[in-house]
Amino acid sequence: MKLSAATVHGPVLPLWSCSGCDQPWPCRTRQRELREEFDQAPVSLALYMGAQLVRASADLTWAPAGSLHRRFLGWVR
Repeated sequence: MKLSAATVHGPVLPLWSCSGCDQPWPCRTRQRELREEFDQAPVSLALYMGAQLVRASADLTWAPAGSLHRRFLGWVR
């Protein structure tokens, strides 16, 4: 796992939008950064994003579960 500089693409809570580009978090840029940070540690990335999914689901109660799953875990492979 690589440690990178702090990102400007963090989540704005409780909306879970990106602080850097105002897209739904994790935005494409943050996804790329996370892939780089968790290089060689895909299970750790999946666990981290799973934890973020749990946190977001408490805030985004109106969002369909399948949509949140795709948003937080669908790109993790």
